[in-house]
Amino acid sequence: MNYRDAINIEDLRRIARRRLPRFVFTYVDSGAEDEITLRGNREAFAKLQFRPRTLVDVSTRDLSTQILGRHSALPIVVGPTGLNGLSWRDGDMELARAASRAGVPFAMSTVSMSLVEDIAREAPGRLWLQAYVFSERRITDALLRRALDAGFEGLMLTSDFPVAGKRESDWRTGLLPKQQFTLATKLDMLMHPRWLATVATHRPRFVNVERELGPGHDVNNFVGHGMFDPSFRWDDLKRFRDLWPRKLMLKGLLRADDAQRAVAAGVDGLVLSNHGGRQLDGAISGIEALPEVARAVGGSVSILIDGGVRRGSDIAKAIAQGAEGVLLGRAPVYGLAAGGAAGVTRAIEILADEFDRTLALTGCRNVAELTADLIATRA
Repeated sequence: MNYRDAINIEDLRRIARRRLPRFVFTYVDSGAEDEITLRGNREAFAKLQFRPRTLVDVSTRDLSTQILGRHSALPIVVGPTGLNGLSWRDGDMELARAASRAGVPFAMSTVSMSLVEDIAREAPGRLWLQAYVFSERRITDALLRRALDAGFEGLMLTSDFPVAGKRESDWRTGLLPKQQFTLATKLDMLMHPRWLATVATHRPRFVNVERELGPGHDVNNFVGHGMFDPSFRWDDLKRFRDLWPRKLMLKGLLRADDAQRAVAAGVDGLVLSNHGGRQLDGAISGIEALPEVARAVGGSVSILIDGGVRRGSDIAKAIAQGAEGVLLGRAPVYGLAAGGAAGVTRAIEILADEFDRTLALTGCRNVAELTADLIATRA
């Protein structure tokens, strides 16, 4: 099957699985420990059912919306993901280009394998920087300054990464905690000659972090030893609010009281997230936290969610529960692995088509008409 023939995100996932070495696909697809949270992200959407309106004229529908106060062609953001250069050569750039063409925001990971400045030049549009807070704060601060200079609209601070989750599948393939590939993994790479001839000849690097470390410093040692700051706390959030004059989001929240505290600290947006099931196994999902958080903040800030979005109907459920939109993680990366930027575009097209159909079938003509009375929760 070719990415052009994919009719849903699962089709793109199957193509990605076939085209990637096992250690790369496992990195994209897996979660932490027993993967309870990874599965729970999908199960939470399945528990939400529609109570559609009927006999509504839905002959004309508008999929566009406002995200963080600005127009977006769809209620989606191509979210931050890591090691994209292992799925496709210059994978981060290809994701950004596809988002730009689709008219939706792109959130670039701190550990992107393309430079901040290159992304801004090659993929004009709404750009956000997802920032981890490093133990060496000067590196985080420098990345923020570069993103500001490059014209990035938003900063998304990640709060749910004091330490890395226990991603056992990546340990078994030898990708983590430090790349020590097994013989089986090496043989598997040889079984993917196309990947070897394209991706593997251009070894991905954390180029933005590498630039700030300077000559004589090994980025791999930095990544492997105390890279992230487990002391990141509320006082630091206020400091970042002072440093960043544009839109500021906090990602990784799952509690109403934390959401209220973030609002008090001056954030512009909240991203309800369990890191795609890759951090704390057993955490609730963003869609499960959404109703309580939406009530707690009362529309004072923008709310986005991520985790488990695979269908256009998932997007509609999130909006009806109080979100402005969703961040897409794995879905566009499956498309990336299946066909580069064109594959990402296909993933967005699939979700847009499903979202459009969901609008019509629930009796909605636009995003604003997706309201809480359309949702029932199955026990």
